[in-house]
Amino acid sequence: MHVYDGHIHSPFCPHGSNDPFEKYIEEAIALHLRGITFTEHAPLPESFVDPTPLQDSAMAKADLPLYLTQLQTLKEKYEGKIQINIGLEVDYIEGYEKETSHFLNEYGPFLDDCILSVHFLKINDTYHCIDYSPDAFSRIISEVGTVDKVYELYFNTVLTSIHADLGIYKPNRIGHISLVHKFQKMFQPAFSHRKQMLLVLDAIKQANMSLDINSAGLGKPLCQEQYPPHDIVEEAIKRQIPLVYGSDAHQAKALAQAPMLSYPFESLA
Repeated sequence: MHVYDGHIHSPFCPHGSNDPFEKYIEEAIALHLRGITFTEHAPLPESFVDPTPLQDSAMAKADLPLYLTQLQTLKEKYEGKIQINIGLEVDYIEGYEKETSHFLNEYGPFLDDCILSVHFLKINDTYHCIDYSPDAFSRIISEVGTVDKVYELYFNTVLTSIHADLGIYKPNRIGHISLVHKFQKMFQPAFSHRKQMLLVLDAIKQANMSLDINSAGLGKPLCQEQYPPHDIVEEAIKRQIPLVYGSDAHQAKALAQAPMLSYPFESLA
């Protein structure tokens, strides 16, 4: 049972709800959580063009100072009631390592806890969002040839993110490593990609990083599975990789709706 939720979004998410920070916090207190980390999608590199139709994958950089200021105020307001960590979900984007490092060097000192995730895949010179929609996923398949090749590209990109030099403020937790499974009920791979996921776990262990155990996939009708699946979590436990629960909530009520997963979770509070 988790007492800490390390993956929560906020009113600064352009594709989420407008629920204020306080609504998330009060919901977390009602659930008797000891701590939470707000991990809003970090601003994308300035030279990167968001490939989603509404270009709403991440918060605007102009909003980041207010995000940080509001959370610092709330940390002080709720001190003694619940631990609030200021964080971001940082996208690893192949080819934008320098820009990401510069961003982290600038804002890392103001952050308590962050996640590094892969949402974008580079195919030739074009970027695609892996989890936007079934139609978008179908176009990715058309670009690379098969569902299995999409999976291979995704897991290879996650591996690259683990090894990438993003500076001293590189996030220490890898987010939803099986996000490519989001539409698996519609687009089924011909082969198991367990071996690739185990290579990802080995790399996480070698890098002394922790793993986001994300319940959001269980509520996705075309996934119906946590990220990563149970057997991979068991392998992570065997490797003594620290596990951090994440609801990936994009609205306050999702905290209570998230399934209660039973693993030996770390408490960062």
